[in-house]
Amino acid sequence: MDISSTGLRVLRQIAESGSFTAAATRLGYTQSAVSRQAAALERSAGTALFERRPDGVRLTPAGLTLLRHARTILDCLTAAERDLSGTVPQTEPVRLGLFLSAGAALLPPSLARLAATDPQISVTTTEGTTPTLIRALRAGSIDLAVLTSRPPHRPLDGESPRLHVETVADTELVVAVPSTGAFAGRAAVHVDELVDAPWIATPASHAEPLLGVWPGLPGRPRVVHRARDWLTKLQLVAGGFGVTTVPSRLSPMQPPGVRLLHVEGAPPEIRRVLVARLPGRPTPTLTAVTRAITSTGL
Repeated sequence: MDISSTGLRVLRQIAESGSFTAAATRLGYTQSAVSRQAAALERSAGTALFERRPDGVRLTPAGLTLLRHARTILDCLTAAERDLSGTVPQTEPVRLGLFLSAGAALLPPSLARLAATDPQISVTTTEGTTPTLIRALRAGSIDLAVLTSRPPHRPLDGESPRLHVETVADTELVVAVPSTGAFAGRAAVHVDELVDAPWIATPASHAEPLLGVWPGLPGRPRVVHRARDWLTKLQLVAGGFGVTTVPSRLSPMQPPGVRLLHVEGAPPEIRRVLVARLPGRPTPTLTAVTRAITSTGL
């Protein structure tokens, strides 16, 4: 096969982004350039590497096989560039992805523990939804991912081999409401009372869920504000502009003017926090970062 490093980078970015358009944006290419690279890869491989679906692009089994080798080749090229330039890494880097509400409660204590026990490890982080982070992990753009799942906790994706997963904690989903107004002084709310509530939610994309609305809410939610940042969401709640769901582990971070209520009249919504990596024997560095995350005691 005659495959360029550019083609392999395009393959990896399509796997991570889930679409040709998003891959082009992140790489700084035109969509037609990405499409040409994808077509050239398939011609060289002699088989289909990409599956076009209504919710985006996924790699075929052959594409996943090539991706596995692409990760190794691109890592070797990076190491070669470093050696040729005479750059000696002073730290051991780990690229960590976290789902959107994990950073506030989990990241500071994990990094503090690493600074005390393994100061040679340098962690860089990125946020995303669980589906986005799984794609990034499979693509080799991150080394570890802090993800969330809900019962019955099936495998995180349908790809093979399965990701290696460790449990950090189980946490209950609750509803953040203003301290004043209709829910003042309450410790719980019935799900029927939330049907007409004004919701503050994270925008959905493709097949990813709308975050911030109670999952078992009867009827269609009335979303009045859309925001990705959890601080923005909670400050809007504090101002009396709506309600949103949050994991109970965020209770120490709630601003003044916000109460967290348990939801009655519906099954509990339990979320499991997980650390995932690609299968195989982990490096000592990945083991140390995983240990720091799982020992946070959330």
